[in-house]
Amino acid sequence: MLTRKQQELLLFIHERMKESGVPPSFDEMKDALDLASKSGIHRLITALEERGFIRRLPNRARALEVIKLPEAYSPSIQPRRGFAPSVIEGSLGKAPPPPAPTKSAEQDNGSSVSVPVMGRIAAGVPISAIQNNTHDITVPAEMIGSGDHYALEVKGDSMIEAGILDGDTVIIRNASNANPGDIIVALVDDEEATLKRFRRRGASIALEAANPAYETRIFPPDRVKIQGKLVGLIRRYH
Repeated sequence: MLTRKQQELLLFIHERMKESGVPPSFDEMKDALDLASKSGIHRLITALEERGFIRRLPNRARALEVIKLPEAYSPSIQPRRGFAPSVIEGSLGKAPPPPAPTKSAEQDNGSSVSVPVMGRIAAGVPISAIQNNTHDITVPAEMIGSGDHYALEVKGDSMIEAGILDGDTVIIRNASNANPGDIIVALVDDEEATLKRFRRRGASIALEAANPAYETRIFPPDRVKIQGKLVGLIRRYH
């Protein structure tokens, strides 16, 4: 399954090649998907190539070949300009309109609630966000309190010193702001989602890992959107 951004890029390349016979430049792709930098396009191209949707032709500049399109593709589906995602879509890529609210109707004697699991979040090198309600989990009502909540499965080890391990499930309260020190779901450049500790560095935002093997990443505020704050964690032992 492709993420929304991956599908948008694939269809943009396909439509451009139908029109002119020449693939778009990376700058054109960046502008079409409304991304802040070409590095995001490089990641999307690599992901499409790994999934067998496109092929890069050797020894030729801007040489891309579309091998296949998504099964659900129809010519009426066009890549959207100005699309502004936020954690949670397709398979891995958009911002939540906000995630489905906690289903308090599914309660167990008033002591537990059902929370949608929306996919995977990186605790390591950022990955695209996910917006698929894959399944629901039941959590104690006192864990989450008021507000809308969703759950994400953790991949990576960058938050191990905060007690968050690869394979854990984190419970997130939907929020668009945070206090320094909060552990947040951050969406970077409308494409990558990661679980990190929120800090301020002057006018910039710092996304701080809880593992010395990972560097703190610094961004201008317009490149980071807060998608929620960590309120709980579930760990399974096998």
